[in-house]
Amino acid sequence: MIRLVLIALLALNALPGRAWAEAAPVFSDTGPDADAYGAKDGYPIGTRQAHGSQETLVGAYSHYDELRPSRAIAAPAVASVLARAPEELKLTYEFEGHTYTIGDYLNRNPATGLLILRDRTIQFEHYQYARTDKDRFTSQSMAKTIVATLVGLAVADGTIHSIDDDVSVYVPELAGTAPGNTPLRALLHMASGLRFHEVYDGKDDIMRLSRSLMQPDSAGPVAAVAQFDVRVAKPDTVFNYAGVDTELLGLVVARATKMSLSDYTAKRLWAPIGAEAPASWLIDGSGHEIAYCCFNAVLRDWGRFGALLAHDGAWNDKQIIPKQWLLDATTVQEPFLAPGAGGRRFGYGYQVWLMPGDHHQFALRGIYGQTIMIDPGSQTVLVHTAVRPKATNNVGEAELTALWTALVAHNGS
Repeated sequence: MIRLVLIALLALNALPGRAWAEAAPVFSDTGPDADAYGAKDGYPIGTRQAHGSQETLVGAYSHYDELRPSRAIAAPAVASVLARAPEELKLTYEFEGHTYTIGDYLNRNPATGLLILRDRTIQFEHYQYARTDKDRFTSQSMAKTIVATLVGLAVADGTIHSIDDDVSVYVPELAGTAPGNTPLRALLHMASGLRFHEVYDGKDDIMRLSRSLMQPDSAGPVAAVAQFDVRVAKPDTVFNYAGVDTELLGLVVARATKMSLSDYTAKRLWAPIGAEAPASWLIDGSGHEIAYCCFNAVLRDWGRFGALLAHDGAWNDKQIIPKQWLLDATTVQEPFLAPGAGGRRFGYGYQVWLMPGDHHQFALRGIYGQTIMIDPGSQTVLVHTAVRPKATNNVGEAELTALWTALVAHNGS
C-alpha cells in the first residue's frame, strides 16, 4: 500500500503545472497577450519565409532550428546535476513606484522562460505560452558570447596564437581587405572600425549580411563579410555594435580549430558542463554556422553556461575556460568600452555586455528579450527567454533590470 502511494505521488509530481514546495519547474499554457501570440492556433511556428509576425514569435523562437537548416551540438551521455532549492524563491522588486513579485513580472511581460540559479541551485523555473523544459530557445545575439568564449578556448588550445593577430592570419582570402586587416581584439570589443549599420529595420547591414548568408546558394561567410570593406575608424577605438564582427570571429575559430563551431562547442563546452540536451546552431547556405546569432538550447543548459561564467570558467573544480581570459572578457579594457561611455548604459567586454555599478556583473543579450544576467559575487544567474513584440524594448528591459537588482540584493552580493 505504501509503495502504491509513493508511486502515485511521483506520478503527480511529474504532471506539468504541478507546483510543490521545492523550486520545481512550473508550466503555463498562457501568458500576457497570449491570443496575439497565436494561442488559439497552438502558437504556430510559421514558415521560413514568414515567421517574424507576433503570432509566430512563440513558436519560432522555441523551434528556430526547424525553420532553417541547423547543425546539432551533441550532449554528453550523462548530464550534470543542478540542485533545486527546498522552496521556490519569493521576491519583490520596485518598478515605477510600484512593488511587484516575480509572478507579477511574468504576468506583465512576454517571457517564454525564466530560470534563476544561485551556485548551480535552481531557485525558480517557470515557462509560459505552453513552452516546456524540452524546448530549445533561440539565442539571437546571446550566441555572440559563445563565439567569444570559443575564441578564448582556441587561444588556450594554441590554435589561435594571439588576439592581436589580424583576421587574415587565419583567413588568408581576406588579406588586403579592411575585414582581413582587423585584429581579433578589436572584433571582440565590437570595435572593428568597419562601416556597419545595425538597427533592425529590415533595411540595414545586418539584414544585408543575413541575406548573403542564408540564401540557398550562398557563397559563404568569406564572401559575405568581404562586402563590408570600408573602414571608418581605426580598430579598437570606437564601439559600434556590428554582427559582421562576430561573423569574422566565428570564421577565424572554424579555420583555426579545423572544426565547425558546433563540433568545437560540443567538445569544449557542452560536454565539459554536462549539458542535459543537444543544442543546435543554424547554418548558412554554404553549411557554416551563423556566428552572430541562432544558437538554440533548453533553458537549463543556458543556465549551465551562465553558471560556468559565474564560476570564472570553472566546473566541478575543473577550469574549462581560462580564468584570466574570462576576467579580461568581463571587465572594462578601454575607456570607450566602459558603462556610460558614448551614452550607453552598458559597457562592453569580449562580445558580452558589462553592467553599470560597483559590482562585477555582466550580461548576454539578444533582441526581443533574450538575456542571461550574471553576478559572480553571489553566484547568481538569471536566464530570460522572451518574445517582446519589438526588437528592443526599453520598458521591458528596465523592468527586468529592476527585478535583477532586487534578486542580487536578496542573494547577497
